[in-house]
Amino acid sequence: MSLDADVIVDRRRMRRKLTFWRVLAVVVIVLAVIGAAGLASKRSGLTGAYIARISVKGLIRDDDERVKQLDQLAKSSAARAVIVHIDSPGGTTAGSEQLYDSLMRLKEKKPLVIVVDGLAASGAYITALAGDHIVARQTSLVGSIGVLFQFPNVAELLNKIGVKVESIKSTPLKAAPDGYEPTSPEARAAIEAIIKDSYAWFKGLVQDRRHLNDEELQAVDDGRVFTGRQAVGLKLIDEIGDERSAIAWLTTEKHVDGKLPVRDYRLRDRFGDLPFLHAAASFALNAAGLSTLARDLDDLGTVQAVEKLNLDGMLALWHPVGAN
Repeated sequence: MSLDADVIVDRRRMRRKLTFWRVLAVVVIVLAVIGAAGLASKRSGLTGAYIARISVKGLIRDDDERVKQLDQLAKSSAARAVIVHIDSPGGTTAGSEQLYDSLMRLKEKKPLVIVVDGLAASGAYITALAGDHIVARQTSLVGSIGVLFQFPNVAELLNKIGVKVESIKSTPLKAAPDGYEPTSPEARAAIEAIIKDSYAWFKGLVQDRRHLNDEELQAVDDGRVFTGRQAVGLKLIDEIGDERSAIAWLTTEKHVDGKLPVRDYRLRDRFGDLPFLHAAASFALNAAGLSTLARDLDDLGTVQAVEKLNLDGMLALWHPVGAN
């Protein structure tokens, strides 16, 4: 009988322990769910009304994840307006067009204002055109309206070292220019036609979004950049100022509560968490004797310079190269 009593006591103890761990497991799961929901709520801005701040920096290129994030922001009922900060020399025409289109869709749902921190040139100015109001500092640089197509041509170098690259093409303009032979007049004309067409699209966008007549457009469409002070008079921007000026405009023109907190809505940064790339890439380029590109690396930042090597297609990009 004593043994049976001990077994019964042990079983009761086991049941109590099992019940305890079951309850603990349920509590942990519930807390995890609540925490995840709170994180998601904070991410989507559902913790209270606010003004979203977006930063566009570095080279602009296609980014489908960025499109998804901007579309998600457009659906947020808590985000009452959007301030887009830009500091970029531009990028590919296709990537800039994609970002412009995404911001235009976002603008259909939220009041959107642009703040140029340091530079909004070429493709970055395409991005800025999505805003109904553009604010820039007096010494910010904007403009560089134009399109660029660059390709290396090593034909003379190959001739000097006795290397000949042969190719069989279906037509003379297939894969032209290829950089291994002198560019034919026909190939150059074909590329120039593409450049002119994209340039016309860029100018039309500027004229439409900035409400310029033909004479006003002609004054700004030669590829130059302008300071913020110059850009006001040329109607490329609307106002000299900063984020406070943007908030004031949202309050006056869009009736957004100017006392709402401004929160960062972070877009994906593909290499932003890898600072070691700067030292590694710079060292590798110098070791390879590419000192000019290494200087570009220091000027643009590692990620931008590394991405610059992989920019495909036409560019809407402003980056003056210093003299050697």
